[in-house]
Amino acid sequence: MKLTAKLIEELVSELAGQDVVPLVEALRNKSNVSELKLAEQLKREINTIRNMLYRLYEHNLVSFTRKKDKKKGWYIYYWTLNSNRVKDLIAEVKKQKIHRLQERLDREQQTQFYSCSEKCVRLDFEESHDHGFKCPECGTLLDVENNKHIVERLAKTISEMQKELDELQKEEVPVKRTKVIEKSVKKKTRPEKTAKGQKSAKNTKAKRKISSNKKSTKKKRK
Repeated sequence: MKLTAKLIEELVSELAGQDVVPLVEALRNKSNVSELKLAEQLKREINTIRNMLYRLYEHNLVSFTRKKDKKKGWYIYYWTLNSNRVKDLIAEVKKQKIHRLQERLDREQQTQFYSCSEKCVRLDFEESHDHGFKCPECGTLLDVENNKHIVERLAKTISEMQKELDELQKEEVPVKRTKVIEKSVKKKTRPEKTAKGQKSAKNTKAKRKISSNKKSTKKKRK
């Protein structure tokens, strides 16, 4: 899921404050930005900019390097937004919100609530019993509340946030496809001997044997 300006703004506002959002926008897609340049760009005092940066640094949303000014002798800090950390924190915050909403949804589904016609208060059974089923604010009778619309709203919000979280955590890992080359090994097979070939081979062997016997007989006679 792409890190949109809206997602980053929601996170920064919740963790560091709404006033820090313009500073984060100034740091987006940049690296090693001088705090002096940030103060000039946002038209704020340098100490105010540093305070904002420290608030972001507490959550590891920014990192810095420093260089010494040879002329003036003091250090100048250069800041970079940690985009990967932003993504991780958005996921963590969404998980916490989903958990809290789920706990509330469970309570809404498992508890019977009572309220008066003026909706002054909202009490569970034990609290209503302690007050004699009368509103502690206006004194009118308490009646069972229909919380169906609350349950539906919570369930819808959880579903939407879970979908956003799933998209945020989704990482497409490229799969390298390797071609498997199959080498076909041809076995050298000897041609089968036909009946005619076998017969001729036997005749040749027999002739060689007779010839050999004749030679040996002649030698004996001599």
